[in-house]
Amino acid sequence: MLLRADRRVELIRGLPLFELCSKRDLRRIAALADERELGAGTELIREGEPGREFYVVVEGEIDVRRGKRRVAQLGAGSFVGEIALLSRSPRTATVVATTPLRVLAIEGRDFVELLDSLPELWLKVARALADRVESDEAAEALPHS
Repeated sequence: MLLRADRRVELIRGLPLFELCSKRDLRRIAALADERELGAGTELIREGEPGREFYVVVEGEIDVRRGKRRVAQLGAGSFVGEIALLSRSPRTATVVATTPLRVLAIEGRDFVELLDSLPELWLKVARALADRVESDEAAEALPHS
């Protein structure tokens, strides 16, 4: 069941990534987002492929994998896909739904335009990127099993 526009705005407001956005900005984000319901096992992102969309998890859980190794398990409020969009490089990981999933998908060009118009959002995404790079470097330092 897809959400009405006002409900979508409320949902987006509750996500940490968008918590500093004004109601007007939230309406813009909601208008860009394509809501999707996906089954467990659905692959959202495949490592090595070009990035075309950015995803925000509304409900459910996802696994983030590099090769055969799980590097993260994420849930509602998390987001994935920003690295490839911002760096214009291939996807750095594969992301798979581990439960039934509801996501908001934003097309790459729309996402970058949104970031350019909302500096506070750029800052949050940049912080998340830095955290991911740091955690990736720490994971790479661990022995592989």
